[in-house]
Amino acid sequence: MPEPTARDSQDNQPDSSPRRGLASASNQCFVCGPGNPAGLGVRFRLDGDVCRAEFTPQSEHMGYTDVTHGGIIFALLDDVMANWLWLRGDQAVTARADIRYRAELPVGTAITLEGRCLKQRGRLMEMQGLLIRQDTGAVVAEASGRFMLRA
Repeated sequence: MPEPTARDSQDNQPDSSPRRGLASASNQCFVCGPGNPAGLGVRFRLDGDVCRAEFTPQSEHMGYTDVTHGGIIFALLDDVMANWLWLRGDQAVTARADIRYRAELPVGTAITLEGRCLKQRGRLMEMQGLLIRQDTGAVVAEASGRFMLRA
């Protein structure tokens, strides 16, 4: 794996400054990696204490007819929680994650993702992720996760 370079603090796209040693121009993350042509292409940003992004699932993200696959929903929630850390300059790995699906997400429905930190205990970060329909404001799915900061 190539040695990472820096990430801009407001957006998950790489920048050229070496200030934190995190991002890589060849990032292959399925959800947010700019170097992954098969990925979702989600761009995360910090908005105060919340990590946010928008996404609209398409037919290639389908499970049942016209419904977004639950694995895609989980991947989005895992990444919004992880990017809360990443955009602050920390690398972490998912130690544990739980998800609650509240409703189906029809393909073509625009959503907003929100991630936030609930608390930190040493190197363990407790996070929350929400997937919210833009048209109704309803929470479609929510996740909680524990992320271990890399030493």
